[in-house]
Amino acid sequence: MIDWLLLVLPGCVWGASFLFIAEGLESVGPNGVTFLRILIGFLTLSAMPAARRPIRRADRWKTAGLGVLWLAFPLSMFPFAEQHVSSALTGMLNGATALFAAAVASLLARRLPARGVLVGLAVGFTGAVLIAWPGVAAPDPGDGQAFGVLLIVFALTSYGFAYNVAGPLQQRNGALPVIWRALGASVLLTAPLGIPAVLHAHWTLWPVLSLLTLGAFGTAIANVLAAMGAGRMGATTASATTFLIPVVALVVGVAVRHEQVAALSIAGAAICLTGAWLIRRARAAETVVAVDQIASR
Repeated sequence: MIDWLLLVLPGCVWGASFLFIAEGLESVGPNGVTFLRILIGFLTLSAMPAARRPIRRADRWKTAGLGVLWLAFPLSMFPFAEQHVSSALTGMLNGATALFAAAVASLLARRLPARGVLVGLAVGFTGAVLIAWPGVAAPDPGDGQAFGVLLIVFALTSYGFAYNVAGPLQQRNGALPVIWRALGASVLLTAPLGIPAVLHAHWTLWPVLSLLTLGAFGTAIANVLAAMGAGRMGATTASATTFLIPVVALVVGVAVRHEQVAALSIAGAAICLTGAWLIRRARAAETVVAVDQIASR
């Protein structure tokens, strides 16, 4: 039962995060949304002793850089994007994160990925194009949907690099100490634009509650649950929680904000998730082969 909760809850929280961003934008500008969610997430993790454990001195600057790639930059892109596209569409496109991470990993390794990963990338990116197509090909170029999709692509590209940097750092130092320090660095980075936006906001109750939930749960507690899941089930199994993100974002966006989502985008999300699953399966097979080779020596 605990394993199932650790598998399901992070994906549900992260999927609902795009709704909370949209609600927060009702009171404060995009820079304020980003700054507050990071600040609240940092303060929440600060209350957890496991997050405050020291990390290696040699990894401190890399962790600060992770604050840019994983947090400050991509989390700034999503609120600006949601001024032009729906929270549901933003969440569905977020399902392509695994594709960008795999593509960047191959780029950094300077070699083509295995055939199974290549197939997953082809399928997944086809799905991502289908998700975005109704908005990009919209007859009214003035609605800015294409620009919103471009911002999401920038964010996902940053995620792709961040995940490849974060993996080794977290293996050496633990997930939570790295995330906490990266959050601290990103608080400083987002404060110059975020604080003025917060001071000039027009607050109402629901946006306040949305941003508190976004920061405490989406930026902090979901990461804690994911780290616990990885510790109990292994990183590969625990990462399956990310498959829930597009689904939850779609459901809550339509149910709560009554957003309109094209059928082609929904089909594209399913294809995109299929591609991500194929990559995950190929990676798992590579791990099994590597373990068998080591055991046979």
